[in-house]
Amino acid sequence: MRLSLSLFLCLSPLTAFAQDVDCANQVTQIDMNQCAYQEFEAADAALNRVYAEAIAFLQASDREYPPAGESEEARLRRAQRAWVAYRDANCDQAGFQMRGGSAEPLLVNGCLRFMTEARIAELRSVMQTY
Repeated sequence: MRLSLSLFLCLSPLTAFAQDVDCANQVTQIDMNQCAYQEFEAADAALNRVYAEAIAFLQASDREYPPAGESEEARLRRAQRAWVAYRDANCDQAGFQMRGGSAEPLLVNGCLRFMTEARIAELRSVMQTY
């Protein structure tokens, strides 16, 4: 019981933070941070869709042209795991200039969105080069 109450008390501020914000008319730093996070979430959802498409595309390619070694699908999965680790570390560093400040989440989430959108373009180009 104590654990669930503690968890509730810890998560309650997050619920208040996640309230609807008019991102066309951001007023406070909290608004800007929330909108940047929502933009990253949208980009991340798009990335997940495009990544699934790229995996399916490469699976079909691997069936048509069986690889002599590691499959194209396996290579993309390995590359994606490495890319996610790089993106997260890079964006963590990007927020360091505002470390502990109220604008740090804005910098981190902006970086995450930018890098995620760039990765979407990279994955789309993989499917166009075949």
